[in-house]
Amino acid sequence: MVLTRTFRAPVEDVWASVTEPARTARWFGEWRGEAGPGRVVEMRMAFEEGAPWCAMRIDACEPPYRLAVSMADGSASEASDASAPASPSPSPSEEPTSDASAPGEPGVPHASPPEQAGDADPWPMELLLSEADGVTELRLVHHRPSADGVGEIGPGWEFYLDLLVASRAHAPLPDFTAYYPAQRAYFASLPTHAPPPPGGAPAPAP
Repeated sequence: MVLTRTFRAPVEDVWASVTEPARTARWFGEWRGEAGPGRVVEMRMAFEEGAPWCAMRIDACEPPYRLAVSMADGSASEASDASAPASPSPSPSEEPTSDASAPGEPGVPHASPPEQAGDADPWPMELLLSEADGVTELRLVHHRPSADGVGEIGPGWEFYLDLLVASRAHAPLPDFTAYYPAQRAYFASLPTHAPPPPGGAPAPAP
């Protein structure tokens, strides 16, 4: 599943919006830990019920053009702290938090690799950025083995990407009820295509 947004801004600025903890907190959630390819950080899903923490493995990081991560489903992650209140959107003056917490520290869960966090399969995703004539395009690619759950996942990512747009424009944040279940039928009805087999020949239609 691929969703796109465009921004009249340099690619480096959009990259900062999707990687710097103080800026991701404005539209997705803060993260903490020692970042780098192959490392696991913890991400707080600030706009989900209970603002749970979940593990996120950084699979690739090629600034400012590509970020690939595998993320555990926050609802099933062991790295969640449902008793903690949701983080409010930070002010631009807030400094990012980058120090990893120690395992067992009260109120701050320790991130486990996504494949060890609960029973849910990790979600492999990529953010791909490109710039032309002062306009940056961001593509969110959510790799899926099948179309199962697209009716729920699609509206969720549309909501988060519009949160990103609104946060950068200092505009009112959207309400999730405008996305789900309103967009569920649309995403569930989208045609799906099997990947081509080895050798490049097109796969037969399902």
